[in-house]
Amino acid sequence: MTGTLDYPDVVQMAVPLFIALILAEFLWIALRRRAGRYETRDALTSLILGAGSIVEGIVLGFVAWGFFMALWAITPLDLGTSVWVVVLCFVLDDLRYYWVHRFGHRIRWVWASHVNHHSSQHYNLTTALRQTWTGTFTFMMIVRAPLILLGFHPAMVLFVGGLNLIYQFWIHTEAIGKLPRWFEAVMNTPSHHRVHHGRNPRYLDANYAGVFIIWDKLFGTFVPEYEGEKPDYGLVQNLGTFNTLRVVFHEWVGLFRDVTQPGLTARQRVSYAFGPPGYSHDGSRDTSQDIKAKHLARHPEDAGTPGFE
Repeated sequence: MTGTLDYPDVVQMAVPLFIALILAEFLWIALRRRAGRYETRDALTSLILGAGSIVEGIVLGFVAWGFFMALWAITPLDLGTSVWVVVLCFVLDDLRYYWVHRFGHRIRWVWASHVNHHSSQHYNLTTALRQTWTGTFTFMMIVRAPLILLGFHPAMVLFVGGLNLIYQFWIHTEAIGKLPRWFEAVMNTPSHHRVHHGRNPRYLDANYAGVFIIWDKLFGTFVPEYEGEKPDYGLVQNLGTFNTLRVVFHEWVGLFRDVTQPGLTARQRVSYAFGPPGYSHDGSRDTSQDIKAKHLARHPEDAGTPGFE
C-alpha cells in the first residue's frame, strides 16, 4: 500500500495568481465602468474571511487528516498514483463536491458554515475568497470517506480538492459573459455560477457544481442564466453589515437560538438544526421552496420556465 505521498499545496501556490487576477478584474471594471463592481468594505471582508479560512485549515486540519488516514489504514485497496488515477480521483471528488455543496444549501447545519460565502451583495473575484471558518464542525469530511476506502490516497484526495477550489476562483466574476456552447454544456462557468449566487426565486437551489456542470444536469438542479433576469446577489435576507464575526457566525447563533427556544418538540428541534434553511415550526419563515411557490402564485406565467419547472 502506498505510504507517504507528497503533493504540493496548490491553493497556497495559487495565492499570487489570485491576487493578480483580482487586480486585473478591478482595473478592467474601473476602466470599462461595467461588468461588475467593487466596494472597499465588502472586498476587505472577503479577504479577511479568506485569510481566516486558511488559519482554520492550519489549526484544525489535523482532524480531517487523522480521519482520512484512519480510513486509509483499514482499506485493502490502493489504486496507486498514476496520472489516470489522479484524473479519476479529480472527477469523483468533483461529484463529492456537488453533494457537499447541495447539502450545504439544504441542511441548515451545513448552511450555517457555508452561508458566509453567499453573504456578499457583489459578485467579483474577491467573493471566491469568502470561505468558511467552521467547515470542520459540519463533519462533511465524511463524504470523502468513500474515495479513500476505494483506494485513493488521502494526500491525493486533498490535492485534487485543491485543484477544484482553484478552478472555482475564476468563475466568480461578471467580467466574463457566456462562453462557447460546448464549454458551457460541460463545465461550470461564470454564467452558471452567477445563477448559483443569485437570490432571485428562479435561481435558488441551483447549479451546485464545482468544475463539471454535468452533475447539475444529471441530478435536476441546473438552471441557466435567464436572459432578461440579472442575478440579485446575496442572501434572501441580507445581513446589512461588514462585521466579520457576524458574517461568520450569525447563522450558528440563529440555529442555537432556534433549537433551544422553549416549548418545542424533539422533532421540531431536530428540524431547526438539520432541516432546510428557512424552516420554522410555526410557518413564520420561508424555505426556498416556499419562496418559489409564492413567486409562482404571483407570477403564474413563469410556470415551466427555467427555475420553475
